[in-house]
Amino acid sequence: MADPLLRLEGVHTHIGQYHILQGVDFTVPEGGITMLLGRNGAGKTTALRTIMGLWRPSRGAITFDGRAIGGVATPDIALAGIAYVPETMAVFSDLTVEENLILAARSGPIDPRRRDWIFSFFPAMQRFWHAPAGVLSGGQKQMLAISRAIIEKRRLILIDEPTKGLAPAIIEGMISAFRELKHEATILMVEQNFRFAAALGDTVAVMDDGHIVHRGKMADLAADEKLQTRLLGLALDQHQ
Repeated sequence: MADPLLRLEGVHTHIGQYHILQGVDFTVPEGGITMLLGRNGAGKTTALRTIMGLWRPSRGAITFDGRAIGGVATPDIALAGIAYVPETMAVFSDLTVEENLILAARSGPIDPRRRDWIFSFFPAMQRFWHAPAGVLSGGQKQMLAISRAIIEKRRLILIDEPTKGLAPAIIEGMISAFRELKHEATILMVEQNFRFAAALGDTVAVMDDGHIVHRGKMADLAADEKLQTRLLGLALDQHQ
C-alpha cells in the first residue's frame, strides 16, 4: 500500500490555556475524500488549522508527502500544494469574483481552461464574474471560496463545513462538483451533514474531545447505525 499523502502522529495543539488536540493520529490516503467527523467542539477545525500552520502543534508530527510540516509557516505550506477553505469562507467582499480568483492564482494568469472547468461546477461564478463578491449569496460565496482553492492544481485541499447553512439544491450541486474534483486532488473535509459526508467520503476519521476515536471506510460507518449513534449521536436515516 502506498504511503499516505498526509499523516498526523501524536499531534497536540494548545490555544492559550486550552489543550484542544490531545494526541491526534490519523492518515489521509492520496486520492479521494477523507471525512473528519465529530460532535461540535471535538477539535475538527483545530486539526485543519494546525495542518495549515495557522496554529502550531505543541507536540507530535505532521507529514505531507514525506515532508515534515508541523510548525512550518502557512505560506510555505500553501506553496507545498495545500489549499484551505475555512468555515468563514474568507472571500474579499469588495473585490470582484474575477479579482478574488486572480489573487488565488499565485503562479501567474488564470488558465482559461481552468476557469471554464470551474464554471462547469459553479455556473454562478461565470454569471457574477465582474460583480463584487459582497453581493453573492451565502451559497455563492462558498462556491467562490472553493473556486479560490482550486483555481490552480493542489495536492491536498482542506475544507471546513462546506454545506453549512446552504439550501439542499446547492448541496446537491456541491456533491457533483466534489465527485469530479476528487479525481484531481486529495480532499480532507470537515462536515456536519452526515448524508453529504456519506455520499462523498471514501475514508473517515471521527474525533471526540481532541482524540481520534474511529478510523475506517466511510461506507462502513454509513451502514452501521449503532456505530453512528455511539460516535456521533445520530443515525443516518434520522439526520438531514
